[in-house]
Amino acid sequence: MSLNQTMLANLPGHPLTGLEKLDDLWLRYRTGQLPEAKVIQIAADPLGEVEWDVVIGGGTLGILLAVGLAQRGWRVALLERGPLRGREQEWNISRRELSELTALGLLTEAELESVIASEYNPARIQFLGGDPIWVRDVLNVGVDPVTLLEMLKVKFIAAAGQLLENTSFESAWVHPDGVLVKANPPLKTRLLIDAMGHFSPLARQARGSQRPDGVCLVVGTCAEGFGANETGDLMVSFTPLRHQCQYFWEAFPARDGRTTYLFTYLDADPRRLSLSDLFEEYWQWLPEYQQVNLDQLTVKRALFGFFPCYRRSPLRYPWGRTLAVGDSSGSQSPLSFGGFGAMIRHLGRLLQGIEEALASDCLGATALGQLQPYQPNLSVTWLFQRSMTVGVEQTIPEQQINGMLATIFADMAGLGEATLRPFLQDVVQFPALARTLWTTSIKHPALVAKLIPQVGVADLAAWLGHYGRLAGYSGLATVAKLLSPASGVLPPVQRYYTHRWLDALIYGSGKDYDA
Repeated sequence: MSLNQTMLANLPGHPLTGLEKLDDLWLRYRTGQLPEAKVIQIAADPLGEVEWDVVIGGGTLGILLAVGLAQRGWRVALLERGPLRGREQEWNISRRELSELTALGLLTEAELESVIASEYNPARIQFLGGDPIWVRDVLNVGVDPVTLLEMLKVKFIAAAGQLLENTSFESAWVHPDGVLVKANPPLKTRLLIDAMGHFSPLARQARGSQRPDGVCLVVGTCAEGFGANETGDLMVSFTPLRHQCQYFWEAFPARDGRTTYLFTYLDADPRRLSLSDLFEEYWQWLPEYQQVNLDQLTVKRALFGFFPCYRRSPLRYPWGRTLAVGDSSGSQSPLSFGGFGAMIRHLGRLLQGIEEALASDCLGATALGQLQPYQPNLSVTWLFQRSMTVGVEQTIPEQQINGMLATIFADMAGLGEATLRPFLQDVVQFPALARTLWTTSIKHPALVAKLIPQVGVADLAAWLGHYGRLAGYSGLATVAKLLSPASGVLPPVQRYYTHRWLDALIYGSGKDYDA
């Protein structure tokens, strides 16, 4: 009997069956055997009168946009294929990011406090051979999704939004003046927003046969039986390369135990290990990681997934009147799991942008594409992801990735919180990146020399282009913030495009973090 069967067989929800199904999907991604998606079709004739301004597919995170738009007076319908109910496992985020929900008026301060299920400090970063780095107030707040989503549902319905639970998105016809969404019942809308996540059928149709450029595999559990420990781990590695993968660990106290994750970055080569294989590795190494025997643990729930990432991101849909948001758009970096944190970061600009698009009727493919602009601060992170990935047939020293990360993070910590903290929250800014690169290059030139053959000259050349554009965006973003107040006097269409240009500069340079 495998360790997976021993540890997971008796859990509610049949996680072994879910693991098997997700492994089948992961195999199809690796072998290029995903079925063709054709859920969007184009119609030349007018649709006529519509009853909705916005229909959102995907309620778990789409509810955030739905509430904001409905509270601003727009007619919004929200589709969710099952009951709209959050999972039991907390969503981890920083308080600074979470405060966006009160700034946008979605929650009061008291309501925000009521959805926080756990909070801890400090958190550790450490790699085999390096000293620990301790940080505070980074991804240390656990939000209860069940409570949050129930609260948002009530607010959405109170704002005249229509929630269609147990209603799957089937397909849609895009007309010149609206979208006919095939569901039960059918819906006519001015704009269709896709918040259905990484495996959205719209995203799959838009990407076609393209395979992911990078993938993050994640497995883990929430369990009781660990020793008392009120600290967390953001990123810890204590093993050399295994199965051509560098293993990273994350851990933090949760409301009903301790959550521990094992994750790794890799490509979509057909020979890569399965999620089941990675879970077996998790059980093998968990006792050493947390200093606990498996028979001491009471596993409450299993957690597993894979997150495909594409260099061509954020994704712009080519059809008009359709917009990808959140994980559907790939608006997070390839280092991030995406999800709640990535959605919160862009929530303010998306709400403003969608509202301006509706008000000015800027709903064509080109116009809506401005809501998902190129962001060099995301594109530069591809080199970091590539430096933590080893090809199936690539040969590098088994401690090279650990040594690189221990050195770079030590340099970042030495440069202070202004350099380290944004990076840990998936925000890359040019001054911090430039200081880190300069420090590491001067102090550790041999490390840089080792990395070049690992990542490859082509990837390095592409990265230099993104790095240069990040520098340009950083300089222009300062000017953009000064110009922003004056844009309010422009006519609606010009104002829409100007605001999207300003957003692209501010978010593309990471200057939104300074707001």
